[in-house]
Amino acid sequence: MISEAAIDRIAEREAATFRAANPKSLELAQRASANWFQGVPFHWMLDWPSPAPLVAATAQGATLTTVDGHSLDDFCLGDTASMFGHSPAPLADALAKQAGEGLSYMLPTEKGVELGTMLAAMFGLPRWQVTTTASEANRAVIRWCRGITGRRKILIFNGCYHGAVDDVFVDLKADASGREPRVRASLIGQVQDLLPTTTVIEFNDVTALERELKRGDIACVLAEPVMTNVGMVRDAPGYLEALRRLCSETGTILVFDETHTISSGYGGHSTTFGPRPDMMVIGKSIGGGVPTAVYGFTDDIAERMVKLNARRPSGHSGIGTTLSANALAIAAMHVMLGKVITHDAYRHMLVLANRLVKGIEAVIAAHKLAWHVTNVGARVEFVCAEMPATNGSEARAAMQPRLEAAIHLYLANRGILLAPFHNMMLLSPATQEGQVDRLLAELGNAVVELTDG
Repeated sequence: MISEAAIDRIAEREAATFRAANPKSLELAQRASANWFQGVPFHWMLDWPSPAPLVAATAQGATLTTVDGHSLDDFCLGDTASMFGHSPAPLADALAKQAGEGLSYMLPTEKGVELGTMLAAMFGLPRWQVTTTASEANRAVIRWCRGITGRRKILIFNGCYHGAVDDVFVDLKADASGREPRVRASLIGQVQDLLPTTTVIEFNDVTALERELKRGDIACVLAEPVMTNVGMVRDAPGYLEALRRLCSETGTILVFDETHTISSGYGGHSTTFGPRPDMMVIGKSIGGGVPTAVYGFTDDIAERMVKLNARRPSGHSGIGTTLSANALAIAAMHVMLGKVITHDAYRHMLVLANRLVKGIEAVIAAHKLAWHVTNVGARVEFVCAEMPATNGSEARAAMQPRLEAAIHLYLANRGILLAPFHNMMLLSPATQEGQVDRLLAELGNAVVELTDG
């Protein structure tokens, strides 16, 4: 129902509209190119489907204002980093106070002691460590799992992300003999063959999971309880329970990366719906945008860590950085868990998520589109394909990047900011009904133009 010509027409018009409406962002992009490689401080900033990235001036709650004076309803929220709102007052106050008392001591603080108790209460795991990013947390977890099991391999799911960790950049690729694992061709400077130590299978494939785990050589399964990096791929009924059972039966450590699926509910997806992992990683949102992450684990895992430390020589373990658990990060997490990431916050977010899902479903039905909408709690996504994907390969095949980019830019030009990655939307405690309703109205208008064209 949506032709390539219609997509081209909308994309070209919206790009021209963007250029006319954002002269200062374009001028700053030109200036930045003199010193920043590719014109931005970090390459993710190039992933927006606009002629240049919008240049942010301020953000508060669920609204972002650009240097050109445009205020946008922000449903990207820093791709989860600000999922609980931009600069909530308790966080801003706590950071200002900590800034006057020192930022990094390489020593523990009283707030850090309290934070450990808060993490255990919220997420249901008794032992914790702090890193600067979820990438670093996943890297540490993989080292620990290999060390305490004596096994070399990890198992991941096709289409996963888990940050910038070498071990996870393995995909299933189709060739003449079927689907075979391949090191991701896009990696820069990769010299180590990951295939001997990383096993990749499709999500929701119990047969493949059982086959690989029963070989007895997998140290850990590193998974999101719901996949989010290739679009949202929901777990099939009983799949996570089978994963939990098979890991327990084979002595494999089950690790849930809940950096994104913390959107499911208070304490994350596994706390809200089960089953419980042996280890858990959480990044981005837990510090409200301050760079920090945590990983938690059971008492049994902690005891095995202690035994490993007792038998290894002294020296650097390969885990950690000097800035891990700095005082500013501890202060940020302490106030986020204590005053911002609350049951009331989730109640608000989930009600609005339901409103958004129902509204998008109504747009899809009204225009008889072969699309669907899915959500993981406060994380919502519409996919320009009829059926929900059951694994990473299906999710990749369903993507329509040109159509998705055209819709994204159409909405951005009308004051609505979605995530640049497959048009994902987040609801925060600061998001209001009016913002959701504006998004739905403008999405409906975009569909009218695309289909009438």
